[in-house]
Amino acid sequence: MRIVVTRPEGQERDLVARLTRLGHDVVHCPLISIEPLGDEPLDVSGYDWVVVTSANGARELLRRASGPLPRVAAIGPATAEALGGADLVPAVATQEGLLAELPRPAGRVLFAAAEGARSLLPDALGADVVTLYRTRELRPADLPSADLYVLASASSARALGALGAGLAVVSIGPETSRAAREAGLDVVSEAEEHSSAGLAAAVAGLPGAAVPRPTPNL
Repeated sequence: MRIVVTRPEGQERDLVARLTRLGHDVVHCPLISIEPLGDEPLDVSGYDWVVVTSANGARELLRRASGPLPRVAAIGPATAEALGGADLVPAVATQEGLLAELPRPAGRVLFAAAEGARSLLPDALGADVVTLYRTRELRPADLPSADLYVLASASSARALGALGAGLAVVSIGPETSRAAREAGLDVVSEAEEHSSAGLAAAVAGLPGAAVPRPTPNL
């Protein structure tokens, strides 16, 4: 199967390697780029919780945080891994899922996310918001043809949808799936674990996705 991975430049290697090991022809075509918004130190003292919504946000938080982090809630295992661990990773990797599991009262909360992130959680918690980075959607001149496109964010789903409706995609989670369907894409599978491993497993579980491997001569 020919598969296009759409992650940003430099963030695709693990997923490409996993899919290649499954025997697929894998092409990297980044559909988004990540632009940090500032370098000044970020004072996290005085907060009871920091909520981080993505691995990109986690990396930027660690780069800019001044002093030790308080308790951290991460949306998804990839975000928790980028942080080096988290105190809370909800079973459902959405803002709704995190709200359902966050202990109450949560106290003073800092919501660290991308520009344009959904405001459901900070609105519900009265959280302070820090915008750490911007996601820019890319428009490649020639989108590689493929049997399947792998999406790890809602922004990549919107970017792909702008290039062609009806394309078959595997999504990393509910918010990405929602954005993909709204963009006219065909979501054929959604990862149960919201990570590169989960995406590879979702691909492997598709009918006809298993690639026969030659039997070695003994």
